[in-house]
Amino acid sequence: MHPAYSVILFTTASGAGYGLLIWLAVLAAAGLVPADRSLGIVGLGFALALITTGLLSSTLHLGRPERAWRAMSQWRTSWLSREGVLALATYAPAGVVAIAWVFLERLDGPVPALALVTAVLALATVWCTGMIYASLPTIRAWSQPHVAPLYVLLALGTGGILANLVLAAFGALASWTPWLAIGALAAAWVLKAAYWERIDTAPRTWTAEAATGLGKFGKVRPLDPPHTQANYVMREMGFMVARKHAAALRRAVAILLFLVPLAICVLLTLSADGVLAAPLALVATASAGAGVLVERWLFFAEAEHVAMLFYGRDAV
Repeated sequence: MHPAYSVILFTTASGAGYGLLIWLAVLAAAGLVPADRSLGIVGLGFALALITTGLLSSTLHLGRPERAWRAMSQWRTSWLSREGVLALATYAPAGVVAIAWVFLERLDGPVPALALVTAVLALATVWCTGMIYASLPTIRAWSQPHVAPLYVLLALGTGGILANLVLAAFGALASWTPWLAIGALAAAWVLKAAYWERIDTAPRTWTAEAATGLGKFGKVRPLDPPHTQANYVMREMGFMVARKHAAALRRAVAILLFLVPLAICVLLTLSADGVLAAPLALVATASAGAGVLVERWLFFAEAEHVAMLFYGRDAV
């Protein structure tokens, strides 16, 4: 599949934003962060800015972006509609928590309950984003049980790294806080490795014979190409990345998204109250940001649509 930059920005920015919002909401509900106005402005403002930027960028991939609101009408059957509905619903409790945190500097009373509601809605939104891809049986690399959990874990991991940066910048980072990101990133690394192994070794059951229904007559091949030049389907659904490049990009993901941030998060547990906490958290954020962009680009580039069976592919 063609890796559209608007969708890559949407899934990475909104994922990190929702992850940051989840951790801040959970910490606020548990009374583990100070009700400091500046911390609330930067932390919640950054989270909501990333979420909004990601959601708006997703409309750039549409032919008529002004009609994007209509997608939310099919929430009974569409994961994309459910994602849109939940994304909008998340703003309501998040806004109330932000008002209490920033303007009243209070995280007591009904705020903890609203913070937990915010975390649950944000988590559900990210799950729906993953299910948009996992629910497509026509794309073998996406129709996997790993996809939706991976979206959630990567959101929690990148959001946890951002939470470390925000808390370190305001001197509110505890020695145990980096373990939130460590746990999520470690689990995501294990699941991502299993995902790559699965898409590399799972049998390619979709063949030209199955697609045309002519398998009973033997091997099927086209006599002539369906088009004399590339068309929209070939450009969008026939994108291919060379195996050697995919292997190199996977190594880059392992280093930038997992290895470097995990190592830095371990160091943060030892220097949470030191002057190096914020610079270390910033390095981890930059590394994870670059890594998750590569990971998401590869997620799209390695996917093959069954439509390409009609354009000369033997199996997908």
